Amino acid sequence: MRLHVVHHGTRRRRALRRRVLWTGGEVLLSVGVVLLLLVAHQLWWTNRQARQGAEREVQALERQWDGGGGHAGTDQPPAASPVSPATSTPSTPSPASSAEGRSAGGGRSSAGGDGRPRWSRAYAILTVPRLDLRVPVAEGVSKPDVLNKGYVGHYPGTQQPGQAGNFALAGHRNAHGEPFRYINRLRPRDVIEVETRSAVYTYAVDSTLPQTSARDSGVIGRVPRSGVRPGHGYTDPGYFITLTTCTPEYTSRYRLVVWGKLLSMRPR
Repeated sequence: MRLHVVHHGTRRRRALRRRVLWTGGEVLLSVGVVLLLLVAHQLWWTNRQARQGAEREVQALERQWDGGGGHAGTDQPPAASPVSPATSTPSTPSPASSAEGRSAGGGRSSAGGDGRPRWSRAYAILTVPRLDLRVPVAEGVSKPDVLNKGYVGHYPGTQQPGQAGNFALAGHRNAHGEPFRYINRLRPRDVIEVETRSAVYTYAVDSTLPQTSARDSGVIGRVPRSGVRPGHGYTDPGYFITLTTCTPEYTSRYRLVVWGKLLSMRPR
């Protein structure tokens, strides 16, 4: 009968391999748990926080406009009421200045001394009935100061609600409240409302550009027209609204664009 001899060196090597495999498994498991927590934070917790904050800001705006106080603020004086935007001769109002900063005293008013919106302050409410969406609009498109709060951001240099030209907005499609996640579902003639302290402006969706370059600045021009996708956009002046967000979902490689035209304005 032959005896199987196991050398101590062989046992040590086997034990070492077992320890390496066990340690590697523990590391992989730990990394997996951390990644799951990060995904949960990004996709659930940031949404929850941003949506709650945006809802509170909408309520604060409504309270202040109704004379009930609150910290959210005022908007610039409305443009002259365009009874028929499609046939009216557009005026040339001065766009909101991107140089308008925070109030010197750190106050919460969202309008400067000249009536223009202050940087990162909510001053309007965007309502899209088809998407059951109602979110604050703030000046600027900074991620930490505006978009990550669940707000929709107004592109500095574009026009304000009701003015001739293009009232252009940006919003997250995923995480941080994702207000623009489903704007690809909007169809022609769907209603978009923009409410300020003084008026409610009603736009109707006109067309969608499913995908364009992130550098396609023409889509937010005064007469919005893609410089990358010929044939998408407008050639004549008018009263426009533009919604922009990232596409495909969970990436920021391209931009999805929805355009609308002003239908009416009514005093608030």
